Amino acid sequence: MKTVTSISGGMTSAYLGANYHADNLVFSLVRTTDKSCLFPDKKIRQYIADRINSEFVGTLEDDTIIYTILDLEQYLGKKIDIVTGITFDETIANVGRGYLPNVMKRFCTSEMKIRPIFRWWRENFDSPVNMNIGFRATEKRRADNMVEKLNADGLSEFKDSTSKHPDGRNKWETIAWRKPLFPLIEDFIYKTDVQRFWKDKPVRFAEYNNCVGCFHRSASFLKQMSELHPNKFDWFVDAEINHKGRFKKEVSYQKIKDINFTMTMNFESEGCNSGFCGF
Repeated sequence: MKTVTSISGGMTSAYLGANYHADNLVFSLVRTTDKSCLFPDKKIRQYIADRINSEFVGTLEDDTIIYTILDLEQYLGKKIDIVTGITFDETIANVGRGYLPNVMKRFCTSEMKIRPIFRWWRENFDSPVNMNIGFRATEKRRADNMVEKLNADGLSEFKDSTSKHPDGRNKWETIAWRKPLFPLIEDFIYKTDVQRFWKDKPVRFAEYNNCVGCFHRSASFLKQMSELHPNKFDWFVDAEINHKGRFKKEVSYQKIKDINFTMTMNFESEGCNSGFCGF
């Protein structure tokens, strides 16, 4: 069985790529067509567009993630397959039908992270693969949550459209495609181990990885994101104004942007259990 490492752009998945065998490395890029989130370097913007064979205006993650992937390829001396699905804008319009994703309906992860990697797998493999997932020793509960959803053969399944009915509706097929592995949990690798490894190495990392407005983060963390990445955070504010629902049921992103937190916050909060988004 071939082994694939999912690279999220954070230090932990990069540590996996550097220290554990994989036949292939893959990274799924979250895109937006909003020009206010334009990636600043025109040459790299075109380079990424050529790599993904699609338009690349910008990402709703920290722009540093692009440099992380390019630096990591140089450091490892190995290609990272960059894949992408529909943009976040299209995801809300077409998949959410005008509704925003949230903790209960996390279709943003499914459409912009899992589906592009799944379709890359279908194009490149004819059988399930082992997939290294970057959960650290303290994140066993996240791994357990993923394992609980595996089929009887210990494989993750994904439901993907294969063709159209005569009436235009999609025909769906459930496909077993990967066996998740958690080598950092097995080897008792902690965050401090990961940070120590990357110290003084020529790979740039964002201080905080994942989408700037990820609803799995606390309001206090999102407030910090609104200050670090105001244009990108405004995309999430505008999305709540122009679409149905909220990213976080209990508070709007406009209120998060406006509120003043007067205490020191702990930003090491837990995210989703997909294995494709890194923190």
